[in-house]
Amino acid sequence: MSSMSDSTAFNSLPLSPAILANLESLGYQTMTAIQAESLPIVLQQRDLIAQAKTGSGKTAAFGLGILAKLNPTYFAVQGLVICPTRELADQVANELRRLARAIENVKILTLCGGTAMRPQIASLEHGAHIVVGTPGRLIDHISRGTIKLNSVQTLVLDEADRMVDMGFYDDIYTIVEACSPRRQTLLFSATYPDNIRKASEQLLRDPVEIKVESQHAANHIEQLFYLVTPEERNEAVARLLHHYQPISTIAFCNTKIHCRELTEELQAQGISALALHGDLEQRDRDEVLIRFANQSCSVLVATDVAARGLDIQTLGAVINVDVSKDTEVHIHRIGRTGRAGEKGLALSLATPNEKKWVKLIAEYQGEAVTWADINALEAAPDQTLQAPMTTVCIFGGKKDKLRPGDLLGALTADIGLKKEQVGKINVSEFSTYVAIDRHVARNTVDKLSRTNIKGRQFKMRIID
Repeated sequence: MSSMSDSTAFNSLPLSPAILANLESLGYQTMTAIQAESLPIVLQQRDLIAQAKTGSGKTAAFGLGILAKLNPTYFAVQGLVICPTRELADQVANELRRLARAIENVKILTLCGGTAMRPQIASLEHGAHIVVGTPGRLIDHISRGTIKLNSVQTLVLDEADRMVDMGFYDDIYTIVEACSPRRQTLLFSATYPDNIRKASEQLLRDPVEIKVESQHAANHIEQLFYLVTPEERNEAVARLLHHYQPISTIAFCNTKIHCRELTEELQAQGISALALHGDLEQRDRDEVLIRFANQSCSVLVATDVAARGLDIQTLGAVINVDVSKDTEVHIHRIGRTGRAGEKGLALSLATPNEKKWVKLIAEYQGEAVTWADINALEAAPDQTLQAPMTTVCIFGGKKDKLRPGDLLGALTADIGLKKEQVGKINVSEFSTYVAIDRHVARNTVDKLSRTNIKGRQFKMRIID
């Protein structure tokens, strides 16, 4: 037994030896605040409302709850997790697969829109133990009778505030109605407004409420505020980027229109920027996220709704182009930088009439904010904000039995690229995205389109 027998050690929980051994092999040593507060309640089969932000470790909190009482020999949906977006659903499913490695034969299925229905129906016929899905697609399966939810023991509503914001309230209600009345329900939400309170009264039984402080360690994120006029706001964003040269940045705007305008202005200055907002088709949205994560784009200009559930590991900076009127949203935004022990940088632009929102932020944080002078910033010498990579889309994917190793082999062995000239490789059903060093991308595409990969040639294009 390790010396860490305190209340934050996973082995202080009533979990099976196999699950505990797997947690140790995954490097889970001590519980995060949300895990320490929620897991004892979850494992007692109580309903729960937990207020916690993305990145707080909540997936393991509900995941271990689902797995602790799962019966792998019974092929029926025993755990259901409802998420607002496909990215979040994928992220949650991957994490659950890692947590479930200790248990033989656990089948975890994602059901989201934007992918073909037929393979999902086929997978459901074979039976799944845990389903992670988005509301729209789950409703499709319920109405077709292709999914049975009457054996669900654990129902999780992840980022419930956001699902309600996106208009999914009635859908969630319909899905919950299809679940067993004897289930345990766990609701996770970054904020806890009245509409969520109303939902929880209808959907949960005598829930325990916990709130994990959404504060960030003050020394962890350097926060600076700049006073600007509305007219110079966009130009100020470029100044901040040129001065700080962050490796990757999310710039938050309050509206879609502002998102588009700012992206165009930054692009005109030769900065690799892309917009992420609610009007994008799912495929375009996926492409933007892949390009940002693989360093083919250095600035993501996003609205709050579009950026929820994003999991970007290393972010150089967050820029609040508009100050949020909601302090919780502000804290949520800046919490995306300075993850995994790195020091974060949060830069906020405020006009004179937005000072009142900044005052609220200062009160919420319990300390004064630091103001700096935008005109005192000098651009870093001869640095460009061109992203180091370019994304190549190959028209072939899992359906063609393509694997990341096949591509890496073709690029290094056949074409002679160095390993560091090849970035992330994302293989999806029908297409594959690979990041290539910007300077050699065109030349590489010429050669790669004439190279045999898995015994055949594939069509491809550079995404620019």
